[in-house]
Order: sequence, then C-alpha cells, then structure tokens
Amino acid sequence: MQDVSTPAPPTRHRTYSWGDPLTGAHAARGMSGLEYLRAMSRGEYPAPPIAHSLDFSLAHEDDIEPGRVTFRMTPQEFHYNPIGSVHGGVFATLLDSALGCAVHTQLPAGVGYTTLELSVRYLRPLLAGMGEVRAIGEVVSVSRQVATAQARLLDARDRLCATATTTCLILRPEAQP
Repeated sequence: MQDVSTPAPPTRHRTYSWGDPLTGAHAARGMSGLEYLRAMSRGEYPAPPIAHSLDFSLAHEDDIEPGRVTFRMTPQEFHYNPIGSVHGGVFATLLDSALGCAVHTQLPAGVGYTTLELSVRYLRPLLAGMGEVRAIGEVVSVSRQVATAQARLLDARDRLCATATTTCLILRPEAQP
C-alpha cells in the first residue's frame, strides 16, 4: 500500500532583536512621559522588547501628543491564533500600550504608572494582508492616584476593530524622611 499522507507545510521562521530595555527605563526617570516617548520614537532610546516581539511601534513623533498616543502595527501571520486571525492577546497588548503611554504623556519626571484594569471589546477580526492598523489611546482623566483612558483600534480603512478602556495606578516616588 502506498503512503498518500499530506506532507507537512514548510516551517516558517522569524528572527528579531532588541536593545537593553533598562537603558530607556533608567533615562525615563529624569524625563516627563511626553519627553521620554518622543525621544524613544526618534530612536534615542530602544523600544521595549514587547514592541519587537509583536512588531508594533510608535512610528512617528507626531503619534505622541499630550494625552494621546498612536501605536501602529501591520497584522502578520505570526500574530495568528489557531483559527487563522490575529490573537485577542495581540489586540489587548497593542491597546494596553496605547492606553498606558497616553497616560504616561501626562506624567512628570519620576512618576510612573501600572495598569489596574483593562477592558477590551473585539468588534472585527485582524488579518494578514489588511494593511496597517492603529491603536489610538486618549486620556480621560488623571488624578493624583488614578488615571483613566480609552482607545480605538482602527484598520487601514478606518473601520473600528476594537475598543478598550483602562484604569491605571499612578506610581509617585515616596517622600524621603
């Protein structure tokens, strides 16, 4: 009997590299969030490793304004889940990045933040070949301890693919005795 099994499809490979993430993290402590993110977009500090892992970026300095940040990504096959569309975690990471960085643009030097809550609503699939998508994060409010922001994920035709909201904890340095 002859073997008529289907041959395995060719394996795909992807290689990427990243800069030392602590270089920028240490520099960020002495700059406002807005100054730091703009310096990163100009290449003065390395992008965080997650941006290289998922291949998204703050492509232009114009993508960073006070209270508003736009991340860009082109969906690729390596973003796919088992059913052939971009994994929801990629959506969430892209939106969380835009939301957090929008908050960061409102913070002075030495003040950080962390996500307390993230809510994502998936409205349309992302697929390889559909062109660049944009995650646009905008601050709703920043108080001494908490910030809130909202974001939209738009495809190349400006169709809404997902929305998200966040609550961030503001991390202020402790007063020295």
